[in-house]
Amino acid sequence: MKKTIGFLAISILMMVVVASAQQDKSKRPSPPAQTSCKFSDGKNITVDYSSPRMKGRKIFGGLVPYGQVWRAGANEATTFVSDTNLSVGGKDVPAGSYTIFAIPDPDKWTLIISKKTGEWGVPYPGQENDLARTDMKVSKASGPVENFTMGFDQQGSTCTLRMEWETTRATVDLNEKK
Repeated sequence: MKKTIGFLAISILMMVVVASAQQDKSKRPSPPAQTSCKFSDGKNITVDYSSPRMKGRKIFGGLVPYGQVWRAGANEATTFVSDTNLSVGGKDVPAGSYTIFAIPDPDKWTLIISKKTGEWGVPYPGQENDLARTDMKVSKASGPVENFTMGFDQQGSTCTLRMEWETTRATVDLNEKK
């Protein structure tokens, strides 16, 4: 009897583990999202992030405090992958995989490109892991943005990374280095 109960308990535990591993991430409160930008030579930049919702909350200066490192999304860390060397806001970023964070302020943001990858979104791994920090321009979004959104605007050989949420837009230019 004890063996049967033990076997049953282990079986149930295994089913729970398998079911949670196969969880549909699109049903999360902050579902996964992706954006990319392709240069004329076919080289690509891809950002994977989770998109939290405003849900009536005060975001910047509230849920996301000013002057503190923010994971630029939710859930797993936001990844930044480029298959070409870049200049990001004037800082050299070799082709590779990185994690990005931001420090929001009312009139200027700082984009942090971290060499440490594979971690959950928090805690920030520390300045010793930073590859680069660069300023982002801040402006008002055209209207309220319910879902945190990252995207690229492309003009010629420049991909402008855009982060928008609540009423804020932060941008930085990325140029391919040849």
